[in-house]
Amino acid sequence: MAYLWLWLCRARAVFVLLQNLLMIVNFDININMIETSVIIPTYNRLNFLREAVASVLNQSWRDFELIVVDDGSTDGTRAYVEGLGAEIIYLYQDNRGPSAARNRGIAAVRGEFVTFLDSDDLWQKNKLKVQIDFMHAHPDAMVCYTDEIWIRHGVRVNQKKKHRKFSGWIFEKCVPLCIVSPSSVLMRCEFFDGVGLFDEDLPACEDYDLWLRAALRFPFHFIPQKLIIKKGGHPGQLSAGWGLDRHRVTALLKLLREPELTDKAKDLVIATITEKCRILEQGFRKRGKIEEANYYRKLVSERGLT
Repeated sequence: MAYLWLWLCRARAVFVLLQNLLMIVNFDININMIETSVIIPTYNRLNFLREAVASVLNQSWRDFELIVVDDGSTDGTRAYVEGLGAEIIYLYQDNRGPSAARNRGIAAVRGEFVTFLDSDDLWQKNKLKVQIDFMHAHPDAMVCYTDEIWIRHGVRVNQKKKHRKFSGWIFEKCVPLCIVSPSSVLMRCEFFDGVGLFDEDLPACEDYDLWLRAALRFPFHFIPQKLIIKKGGHPGQLSAGWGLDRHRVTALLKLLREPELTDKAKDLVIATITEKCRILEQGFRKRGKIEEANYYRKLVSERGLT
């Protein structure tokens, strides 16, 4: 009996030890699990960055990590972010452009969901909560995006009819121009497994390129609430100025190689390339840039897109 009692005591001690170990392991897993990863890419926009970071830290939904990717800033961005404390993940890289900065952030995420905020944009206080609640309620949804407020030169402006947002299979709506703002999107982490990352060879319109690839594969769920504030008209804005259609043409030409492209979608892409090349040719010719004008004229004829 004494031996049996001793054996039972030892067995119980082992059981308690294992139970405690499991609790420790589970606790360690839980403290490292993050629901949402927020990525802010930035380059020499410290004055804007302060407000952008504050709009994230002020969110009503608190289960997130904030990753700031510094794309080679020289304006004191590092000192500012590191001064915020350990709760902010700071990643530095030599200047390689917005695509590389976002991709660097994506590689570091721990969240189930991923979302972006351009450093010159802001979030409304409930932005994350509304989108997380939507994704919880729609487990089959891969990506959702929201409506937005536009500020130009400090003044609120109305969006034009062509910028109207749509929900569902929005590929055809995305081809003429980009209707999805990176700052408005929230997606599941596996989104990138099917679509790929931002194209680092594109100096601009990299979001247009990614959303087109994604819209061939997933429906985009639109939440008709103005949950982001987009500020434009300031120096250094990549989406400002003439000639951005050059990069859209590059993205559309890539798209012609996508196996998911239907015949109807292919016809739309070809028609859009042709139209954008015509506009670019006229624009370059007007500016006296004959070589560039001839390039876009030949691009259509040599590829048999007419």
